[in-house]
Amino acid sequence: MIDLDQSSLAEIGEMIALANQIRNYPKEYCESCRGKIMATLFYEPSTRTKMSFQTAMLRLGGEIIGFDNPQSSSVSKGESLKDTVTVVSGYADILVVRHPLEGAAEAAAMYSRVPVINAGDGGHLHPTQTLTDLVTLYNEKGRLDNLCIGLCGDLKYGRTVHSLIKTMTRYHNNSFVLISTPELALPNYVKDIMNAAGCKYVEVSSLSEAMPMLDVLYMTRIQQERFATREQYEAQKGVYVLDREKLNMGKRDLKVLHPLPRVDEITPDVDEDPRAAYFKQTVYGMYARMALIFSMLMNPQYKRKKPPTQSSHPVECSNPKCITKTESYLPRLYFETGDMLECKYCDGRTLI
Repeated sequence: MIDLDQSSLAEIGEMIALANQIRNYPKEYCESCRGKIMATLFYEPSTRTKMSFQTAMLRLGGEIIGFDNPQSSSVSKGESLKDTVTVVSGYADILVVRHPLEGAAEAAAMYSRVPVINAGDGGHLHPTQTLTDLVTLYNEKGRLDNLCIGLCGDLKYGRTVHSLIKTMTRYHNNSFVLISTPELALPNYVKDIMNAAGCKYVEVSSLSEAMPMLDVLYMTRIQQERFATREQYEAQKGVYVLDREKLNMGKRDLKVLHPLPRVDEITPDVDEDPRAAYFKQTVYGMYARMALIFSMLMNPQYKRKKPPTQSSHPVECSNPKCITKTESYLPRLYFETGDMLECKYCDGRTLI
């Protein structure tokens, strides 16, 4: 599961239904993965995602190995991603990979002997967070279509935002309000996806202006770790803050989501409002990951769909945060779109 685009809407619907089935009848699944081992390879810090995956596997009766700090593994000695994945996939039945470089999960899947789940690759994608968001929206809003979705904060580096938009464009009549500073605007490749799907969207700089329009508000933190300098981060943090005053401008049935952790972008006085769904969201996420792990391990028909034909080119990917920049052995694979090459790993675009 590198990108939720791998799954049809029918398959996503089945996954949501399974997550709710597990939530309602947990005892029926508590031994379903006994004897299975999940390896978590976390090359960057995580609290919720790591613990959510670990709890999901334990509740299914499985076991866990792995690391959450590359400095405590052979990575600190210079071991390549290929070698780590090749070795660990011989020990485990499924891998969960989180990495600061974009396209790392795609690269890992090329060398793994077992299924790979992308737990976040740099500022690129985070498909299991999107599955979490879908389970949350389905339960809290009762539908996944005909929604006006506001996305606020770091839209440039926010992998959760990219994954969510890519998926929600596939559902009927969803529209988007993009709330950010010009410096943190949504990347063009995601806008191209919305344009190709015929989705309406507007870009605004004011959260207050957007609030009355929204059925869903997806808040994000400004991610210090994605900025080149502290000064660049300081210039952006604190620009968007959801407080009680702004929340009261929203609809009575608005739902506020956040992938967490939050810093100062949602004030604590919002937490008790029934429209705040971000803590519920973390619990839905555990069940979403239980459903995904169960499906990938227990369904022999579950396999990765064959990707479109890609070709090798000698040119380097233009994205400085692409996994190919550090893992030089990786074949340089691209999809050709007109006069552009789209990187197989990170979706970065390079002129031919």
